[in-house]
Amino acid sequence: MRFSILLALFTTTLAAQMPEHHGHAGIGEVRFPTTCAPEAAKSVETGVALLHSFWYSEAERTFRRAIDADKQCAMAYWGVAMSQYYPLWPAPLTPERLRIGAEAIAAARGVTSGSPRERAYVDALAALYEQPAGTPLHDRAVTYESAMAALTAQLPDDDEAAIFYALALNGAALPTDKTYARQKQAAAILNRLLPAHPRHPGIIHYLIHSNDTPELAPLALDAARAYAKIAPSVPHAQHMPSHIFTRLGLWDESVASNLQAAKAAREHHEVDEQLHAMDYLEYAYLQLGRFADAKRVIAEMRALPSLQQSDTKIAFAVAAIPARYALERHDWRAAAALPPPAAGGNPRTAALTQFAIGIGAARSGDAAAAKRAEEALAGYAGALARDGDNLWRSQVAVQQRGVAAWRLFAEGHRDEAVAAMRSAADEEDRSIKPPVTPGALLPARELLADMLLEMKRPNDALAEYKAVLSVSPSRRNALAGKTRSGG
Repeated sequence: MRFSILLALFTTTLAAQMPEHHGHAGIGEVRFPTTCAPEAAKSVETGVALLHSFWYSEAERTFRRAIDADKQCAMAYWGVAMSQYYPLWPAPLTPERLRIGAEAIAAARGVTSGSPRERAYVDALAALYEQPAGTPLHDRAVTYESAMAALTAQLPDDDEAAIFYALALNGAALPTDKTYARQKQAAAILNRLLPAHPRHPGIIHYLIHSNDTPELAPLALDAARAYAKIAPSVPHAQHMPSHIFTRLGLWDESVASNLQAAKAAREHHEVDEQLHAMDYLEYAYLQLGRFADAKRVIAEMRALPSLQQSDTKIAFAVAAIPARYALERHDWRAAAALPPPAAGGNPRTAALTQFAIGIGAARSGDAAAAKRAEEALAGYAGALARDGDNLWRSQVAVQQRGVAAWRLFAEGHRDEAVAAMRSAADEEDRSIKPPVTPGALLPARELLADMLLEMKRPNDALAEYKAVLSVSPSRRNALAGKTRSGG
């Protein structure tokens, strides 16, 4: 494979060769020329490298330094606006970030100097921000993708435009499109550019995202093993390879990746990145059966100072980590005893806790408690539907159906329970896993297999466990269930 050959040529000497970007060493190699004053131009180039590793807070600070150095640097304002849009993260484009981005675009448009190329970049990003109030984020993403397609056609020799276009394609991909058409288009662009830019953080990073699906993950294994070396100072670059390691069941590599990511995030005071890495670390420890280590992750999380629960990545990890610890160990009573989420919280993350409580209660025989969790999940799904958040509505609907199925099972309605659980599994299969999570707290199809096994239907259970392992290799409980089913 051409990519493997390229890696062999440069990874052994990468650290010694890595250029420094204006006070930021170890963030990769990016060339982004502008017409800004020299000091501002250096900051813009550094900011672009940081953007490519999703270090948005540091990127924004860097672009604002460029503005301080040159008030007529249009690309510095463009960079501030780019730093507000997180195309592959679960965080919504909040009114505050939308305002900051729109104001930065307006400032960039007000710059009278600059090149036609720079104005084209600003105009493309303006397509995201200059939409009517209330425009859904996905609609903005699709409009921006179209603008980036036009930009690459206008600037066919501008590799950075093509790289950002690949990111825009991923940002506009529908979670229900199991053909992965946009992701494959993005990967084709990135693989074409890779030979000329083997140390570019965006190319490697976006190759991982473009292939972060069960079917495509093997295509990104080389990229996963290269990214941390390309950008060793970036917390997200240490973590991102574990997306592919998780897809492929390479648990020891995932542990190593996320230990390093959490360490780098602590050093940079990036609590959201630290907790995101800890959630993936928890999942890997549990798959390895390293329960004492998994328990220590919970203790470390609880020792952190007060956490900003409005940050979706933080809130997700805080809810998911203890829920995983109980559910993956099949400690149903511990799951049922988790503290319920506070009223008025984020339905995406509150649903994690209610799912764990509901499954734990149902599998402990407490159908009434399971019913309460089921009703709470239905409320969360309804709220997400009203907000137009179809990806997370689907995720929560799967959780609600799973709890309903096991509640029916606890009540003795076994045929209805199997039908409900199969419906949940089929719904989960139709959607793509959100990048914020290493996996469902418990896969719906694994819960179906467990149910069939309890009903003394080992052959049917075996088929479902095999289906789980086909998309989640080396999942500990699916492997154990497969063995119990005679496989």
